Amino acid sequence: MEELTLTTPSVLFSAISLIMLAYTNRFLAYAAVIRNLRTEHEQNPTPMTQRQIDNLRKRLYMTRLMQIFGVSSLLLCVVCTLFIYIGWQETAVYVFGAALLLLVISLSISIREIQISVKALEYHIDKVKVTDES
Repeated sequence: MEELTLTTPSVLFSAISLIMLAYTNRFLAYAAVIRNLRTEHEQNPTPMTQRQIDNLRKRLYMTRLMQIFGVSSLLLCVVCTLFIYIGWQETAVYVFGAALLLLVISLSISIREIQISVKALEYHIDKVKVTDES
């Protein structure tokens, strides 16, 4: 089994931190859209705004899962670093593997969430009527 060094899990710290920043920005953007949509839906409820709210709810929960798995991955990287530091090499290897698996899960959910977001935007684009100006 390959021996881990302190720098091995540390390499992921900055990558996971950047991913978490992107997830947080996405979450904040959804929060703003949801607040605006809620106001619009309360003033003039339509099936369209209800579908948008339902879609955003699903994406919001997915973003929460992405954040949970991302933070868990970061936490396990820190624990792995601790285990390397105290000499528990074999345990550190398994903890690092678990951290990588959690990161893969987080990124996979992110891919699925992006696909849902694109479908929602395509729906809006399809509703726009194209005018021929020639």
